[in-house]
Amino acid sequence: MIAEYETLDALGLAELVRRRAVTALEVAETAIALIEERNPALNAIVARLYDQAREAIVAGLPEGPFTGAPYLFKELVVSVLGAPTTYASRLFAQNMPAAESELVRRCRAAGLVVLGKTNSSEFGLMPVTEPHLFGPTRNPWNTQHTPGGSSGGSAAAVAAGMLPMAHATDGGGSIRIPASCCGLFGLKPTRGRITAGPEGGEGLAGLAAQHAVSWSVRDNAALLDATAGPMPGDPYFAAPPQRSFLEAAGRDPRRLRIAFAVEAPNGAAIHPDCIAATRETARLCEELGHIVEEASPEFDIATVVRSFNTIFQANTMANVGRVTGGKLPAEGQIEPMSRAIAARGMDISAPAYIASVHAMHRESRRIAAFFERFDAWLTPTLAYPPPRIGHFDMDVPDVDLWLSRLLDFIPFTFLFNVTGQPAMSVPLGMSGDGLPVGVHFAGRHGDEEMLFSLAGQLERAAPWSGRRPKVQEAQVA
Repeated sequence: MIAEYETLDALGLAELVRRRAVTALEVAETAIALIEERNPALNAIVARLYDQAREAIVAGLPEGPFTGAPYLFKELVVSVLGAPTTYASRLFAQNMPAAESELVRRCRAAGLVVLGKTNSSEFGLMPVTEPHLFGPTRNPWNTQHTPGGSSGGSAAAVAAGMLPMAHATDGGGSIRIPASCCGLFGLKPTRGRITAGPEGGEGLAGLAAQHAVSWSVRDNAALLDATAGPMPGDPYFAAPPQRSFLEAAGRDPRRLRIAFAVEAPNGAAIHPDCIAATRETARLCEELGHIVEEASPEFDIATVVRSFNTIFQANTMANVGRVTGGKLPAEGQIEPMSRAIAARGMDISAPAYIASVHAMHRESRRIAAFFERFDAWLTPTLAYPPPRIGHFDMDVPDVDLWLSRLLDFIPFTFLFNVTGQPAMSVPLGMSGDGLPVGVHFAGRHGDEEMLFSLAGQLERAAPWSGRRPKVQEAQVA
């Protein structure tokens, strides 16, 4: 096992391989050993592709920024040859892909070694990771608590030191939620920055995005450099950056105007630890020379919530309908809450759906106008620290209760799925009982460069990579 493995990010591991201090196979075997040692307590990885990874290394990895570094893909949206694309649902348990997603191809071209797939909530509907198909994933900081979701498997694996970064998706906060819960950095890119092809054009009417959770800002930036860009035929794409994201992460930003808020637009109660982390971050930003003031955008939160709900319900039914021929799945084929959400989606008319998309776009413009005055908006990532396993119950088919509890947990993250703006969770806080608390920054459409520069500056001013959970000491409930 490589002694310094857990102290290095993915770029650092790739540098070792490049210098021939270690081989890519040695890196992979170290990652595999750590997965086999630590995954049983966490249930983060649900499909293993070890032999495929070894074969890829022996065949010769492409030269790229991450050559020889290990990687895992989330069990949602993307297709990886050799593993089923289940969406963490019994309905898709035997769904074997015939081709790989373009994002997977780009990650392989960057030199990443794919070791498996990670747990998700069913269809990504919950902000925790407790699907019936695979069982719950646990937080390595305290295994009685959730790592968040729906990318909780990826976040738990990275936080536990199995590997330095992993794939995540985000339709309402599913990159940023588990990043906050697990003490990691997570950035949701601008709408259209990463292609959803060839399977899709725009997931969830444009709400959905893909990228990663990581320990270091520079890994996250370099990966986006390697994976950004459209496929031919994509419905739209984000304007290319002026310089590389990795370069942006390595330099301080100009003096920024940063607004901050600790009150949720929907009136959700915010935990004192989340408020404290946000206020402390605002003070840190001031100390770094930025102009900081308390302010929030003005928009119709009720319209945003209705539109968000309609889009999720209709898309859930469309997803399951690919298997059922457009019919509602039978009882037991999917989780009770998923079925109830799909049933609501089946009753939504096409004109009502289109009206919701238009309403979402109108309110997006009102929120985006706020960013003509400010470069970034700082808030808590979540309304409260990671809850215990079972806090969100998919066996209770009450859609209104689901939405209410969901948005009372994520009152800030979903707004930027609606607008398509880039947003990130930065691991700068801890709760009173030792659980991570993230802070959330949103930026202008297409301005990941500013966010990466700010994140890099914060990482240098208040480093977090040395603050890691002691996985072996965690107590299973």
